[in-house]
Amino acid sequence: MEHWILGYGQGLLAVRAKTCRTIIIGKILRRTQVAEGLVLEKSTFPLGVLLIIFESRPDALVQIAALSIRTANGLLLKGGKEATRSNTILHKVITEAISSRVGKELIGLITSRDAIPDLLKLDEVIDLVIPRGSNKLVSQIKESTKVPVLGHSDGICHVFVDKDSNLEKAKQIVLDSKMDYPAACNAMETLLVHEALVQSGIELYGGAQAAELLNIPKVTDFHHEYSALACSVEIVRDVHAAIDHIHQYGSAHTDSIVTENDATAELFLSQVDSAAVFHNASTRFSDGARFGLGAEVGISTSRIHARGPVGVEGLLTTKWLLRGNGQVVDGDKGVIYQLKELRREDIANIKKQLTHKSNVNGVVCNAHA
Repeated sequence: MEHWILGYGQGLLAVRAKTCRTIIIGKILRRTQVAEGLVLEKSTFPLGVLLIIFESRPDALVQIAALSIRTANGLLLKGGKEATRSNTILHKVITEAISSRVGKELIGLITSRDAIPDLLKLDEVIDLVIPRGSNKLVSQIKESTKVPVLGHSDGICHVFVDKDSNLEKAKQIVLDSKMDYPAACNAMETLLVHEALVQSGIELYGGAQAAELLNIPKVTDFHHEYSALACSVEIVRDVHAAIDHIHQYGSAHTDSIVTENDATAELFLSQVDSAAVFHNASTRFSDGARFGLGAEVGISTSRIHARGPVGVEGLLTTKWLLRGNGQVVDGDKGVIYQLKELRREDIANIKKQLTHKSNVNGVVCNAHA
């Protein structure tokens, strides 16, 4: 237990270290001079109100709360009944810690399961739902709400061992992908090609070819997520067949190729349509902390907005800010569009120009504002 608590603390410190010296809200991603005296900025802003529904693990509450506080999002938390006491204590500690800075009301804790259906109907109030848990939980939420849902319903991760792989390297990657934490959503569920795991105490289930060649039980469903020391295995003829298999049975979570052939690796990396695709690395690296995000609210397999481990950036949206001094379109008469991307020194010059014009009109401005 002490190990887990220390881990929570380290995760929070990592979020702070990553973001404390960085502008998060109002960060200007792009600045364009549209026309003379007309400047357009694309800036970051909070998403709004998040509803996070998670099962069991109270460490999710700590990570999610930290990211929501840092991104100025309102937060509603609904944890599993198994961890109600832990969630209540953690919520109390966190809200008391932030009460003097942002207020306790920023984070709410829901303890009744009966409240979930009503919350999922609040599409005019809640901006994003993030479910963390079983396939059944995520699927039910997606079917029950009009609120956008960010997350994944399956963690069917593959490791494909190519004919040009270093077999010792392949063995280590395959073993780690499955055995480091078998219940994790980024653990390998299907091994393509290699038979080294037969002697590692892992229960294997084979596809049509692998079952016959390796004399192992035949898999009944390649969509199955074991979350245990078991996996499916299939033999494929080449990288193209491996990619086809992944697209047919995978969940667009994390897939990895083990090979020393760079051309084959690049083909795999570019063609596999998953949130995270690796070359010569364990699928277990698909994690917010290991990606340097500090923490994550979950892993998204959606192509829209955030994809993969979702940290601070995934909880932000953008807004276009246009600053002018009376410009009108009027059929674009007399408007000379410059559409010039501005650098820091360009912005300083524009401020000087605007200050000069304001002074001419009898208004005193601070050029360094």
